Amino acid sequence: MKRHSLSQGIVLAAFAIVLVGVEATETNVSRASEAAGPSKASKQPKKPKKKVPRNVRVYVGTYTSGDSKGIYQFSFDTKTGKAGPVSLAAETPEPSFLAIHPDGKHVIAVNETASWEGLKNSGGLSSFEINAETGALELMNQQPTRGAHPCHLVIDESGKSVLVANYTGGSVIAYSILEDGCLGEASAFVQHEGSSVLKPRQEAPHAHSINIDPTGRFAVAADLGMDQVLVYRFDPSKGTLIPNKPTGIKVAGGAGPRHFSFHPNGKFGYVINEINLTVTAFRWNKKAGTFEEIQTISTLPLGEKRGPGMSTAEVRVDMKGKFLFGSNRGHDTIVSYRIDRKTGKLTYVSNTSTGGSTPRNFGLDPSGRFLLAENQGSGTIHVLKINRKSGELASTGNVIKVPSPVCVRMLAVDGGK
Repeated sequence: MKRHSLSQGIVLAAFAIVLVGVEATETNVSRASEAAGPSKASKQPKKPKKKVPRNVRVYVGTYTSGDSKGIYQFSFDTKTGKAGPVSLAAETPEPSFLAIHPDGKHVIAVNETASWEGLKNSGGLSSFEINAETGALELMNQQPTRGAHPCHLVIDESGKSVLVANYTGGSVIAYSILEDGCLGEASAFVQHEGSSVLKPRQEAPHAHSINIDPTGRFAVAADLGMDQVLVYRFDPSKGTLIPNKPTGIKVAGGAGPRHFSFHPNGKFGYVINEINLTVTAFRWNKKAGTFEEIQTISTLPLGEKRGPGMSTAEVRVDMKGKFLFGSNRGHDTIVSYRIDRKTGKLTYVSNTSTGGSTPRNFGLDPSGRFLLAENQGSGTIHVLKINRKSGELASTGNVIKVPSPVCVRMLAVDGGK
């Protein structure tokens, strides 16, 4: 049975603007001049800024039980916040989550199904080649995920492995990626075991997401059914997953950890809890692969209680590590927090309407100006403007219509500005 608003819902590669300071070199001076005081430093030429792409191609993963036929695409201007026409990039069943390969030439999608080509309790995993001119996706090959309803995936930085979380199957699996972009053999499989306090929702494990830490040495899986964030030692050369010691960290009983986001400085991590509408901040030990809880904070406006039908979906740290954003279904908002980059602690900023119903995953464009909020229930993607000083969001009035949107991923299509 396919999950909708209470079951779904880390990271494509992002672009950053690096400000490079001016270096000074000392000039040769005599002992007399040194005694008199420091000499004037000569300036070296400034290193060029890393360019931000003006235009990106946006791929949208969807659910196909309604009007959708698969993966859609459109162009997006990172300066104006305006989108081009929407077109079908590939027809494929239930491509609810996507990942773009580091080579920029391939897309891998989960097929969030209960069975796959005669296999029960398995979804699918599909690899596509990108047509550089049109953006269309051509199917290369597919593999079973060995667990029902795969709902999240991540490709490691080397581009040699893809890791997948199976929600109903309660498991994680890794596949090798061949040089031509095809999926190779499975390199790891781990069946989660356990439950938590809310029955029947948490009577079994439900792996809801999987991420790789900034060092590339650990994989982190948020399991909603177990109320745990599990940690695996990941070997990128072999694609193996070995449970870490300790195996992870528990959140509050009945919280329901769903999606996870690392801070770019590699010191902190954040999990959004689907059931009790909170975000838990952790301190991350990148050498040991362990977490220490910092705080847990509501995703709703200050003093507001959880209402019927409300749950959370996505969480993302912005590329500069200043802000954290999370989506609230039922409440139909994006929450913004300010991050203390020394302590990792969150301070509430605001909640902003997504302009539709049932927001899921959302995208942060590489310029840092815009957030693309997907509304699964209303079939729209609303473009919100990010205040880069405060983290507050505001509607731009730009709306893109895509049936049942669930995931957005962006790919640069020009050299930048």
